[in-house]
Amino acid sequence: MQRQSGLRAVAVYEAAKGILVLAVGLGLLRLIHHDVQQIAEHIVKHLHLNLAAHFPRVFLAVASKIDDARLWALAAGAAAYSGLRLLEAAGLWKGRRWAEWLGALSGGIYVPVEIYEAAQKATATRLVLLIFNVAMVAYLLWDLWQQRKSRPALAKK
Repeated sequence: MQRQSGLRAVAVYEAAKGILVLAVGLGLLRLIHHDVQQIAEHIVKHLHLNLAAHFPRVFLAVASKIDDARLWALAAGAAAYSGLRLLEAAGLWKGRRWAEWLGALSGGIYVPVEIYEAAQKATATRLVLLIFNVAMVAYLLWDLWQQRKSRPALAKK
């Protein structure tokens, strides 16, 4: 029962990521045939961001290069990522080993990047995400290891 609860908690987290990215992808589709540069400028003004600051400048520079083809490509990438996260979530919810491997491997890919980012500029958000991701990957690997230990040895021929 405890194993199932842990896997379901990870499944809910993965499903939430998948749904969030799907929502972003759908939002990108809504920008097709619109002036993305103008929308970005409106957002920067509405939020009273300093145009001389790094992130608003980068945001506006990226927005100036976005066209409909790029929006479609970004939305397709978001759909693929979302599909993978939701598939993993469904597998974890049902306690499937392949989903645990997928979660451990896909989560483990982010750990070096998150460590690097936290080392460059430690923020509470970065540290919480790093700790949570490491804990999730460690839990999935621990559970896979426990399952392997509990399986009977294969009969030798």
